[in-house]
Amino acid sequence: MIAALGLAPEEVETVLRSASLAPSVHNSQPWRFRVLPDRIELHPDLDRRLPATDPDDRELRLSCGAALFNLRMALQGFGVRPLVSLLPGHVAPGALATVRRGGVITQDEEMRALLKAVPTRRTNRRPFFESGVDARQRHALVRAAELERSWLHIVGVREEVARMKDFVRRAHRIQLENPAVASELESLTGHRPDAVDGVPPASAGFRPEAQDEWMFRDLDPEHGHERPSGKDYESNPLVAVVCSFYDGQLGEIQAGQAMQRVLLTATTHGLSASFMSQPVEVPAVREELRRALGGMLVPQTVLRIGFSTPVPATPRRPVTELLMEPMSSSG
Repeated sequence: MIAALGLAPEEVETVLRSASLAPSVHNSQPWRFRVLPDRIELHPDLDRRLPATDPDDRELRLSCGAALFNLRMALQGFGVRPLVSLLPGHVAPGALATVRRGGVITQDEEMRALLKAVPTRRTNRRPFFESGVDARQRHALVRAAELERSWLHIVGVREEVARMKDFVRRAHRIQLENPAVASELESLTGHRPDAVDGVPPASAGFRPEAQDEWMFRDLDPEHGHERPSGKDYESNPLVAVVCSFYDGQLGEIQAGQAMQRVLLTATTHGLSASFMSQPVEVPAVREELRRALGGMLVPQTVLRIGFSTPVPATPRRPVTELLMEPMSSSG
């Protein structure tokens, strides 16, 4: 680790550790970083692609956008104003973003709360309580997406809820019939001693059952937790779709930052969240969802939000595994 952006090596390591706490599909952690004295580059880790689940790498870029947001928050925690360039091209070949020092910044109360939420945010796959998310909290979540130049569509009216349930159910069944998708899921879930990625059984939630109104993935089909009596999944969670305003890599990276700001904002309000991303992972269903949203918004992921019991953290790769070698003088 070297000094960068005016920060000492140990401070840079703290920043990258915060970035690595972002969510990703099956906790695959598909990001890497190149640290140079004048910038930090965010790169996709293509060795961690999930081509069956995410054939266009769209969710990979969404996850990298979430890591970028965490990185921005961590830099601000050290008083550094991050100057972000998305898709920098020849300046940083292959990078999704570069972050330079844009001066100094003083943290406000909201920024401090978001930064504090970075290590405590969890993807909570357990049942939620039936108590709903109030109007003030919904407004805060929508505002969080807007601040990152994206949109959070709250699935509200009864007809919309029914249609979304159908989208999730059909996409889930399509994926169940795809052995490559099942293989990717199996490779990153279940009992994997000493794993630094993936979803361990303690974070997998309960085994789905026939009475569930929403379709959930079974992340540990061989050793899944049997559901205790009276622990059915909630019938009416807050369901929201994180959307970009346009297609393409830029919209996906921006939506990833918005997704993470929404999740951290939820955490600051005592809310839990998990993903129901099947409808955006199956192209045909994703197109139907886009039309249902009016055709202008581009759906990037679907969130389930509510109140629940705490869950443990999922494992993370050490920062040393995330580092890329500096480029040679010839580039």
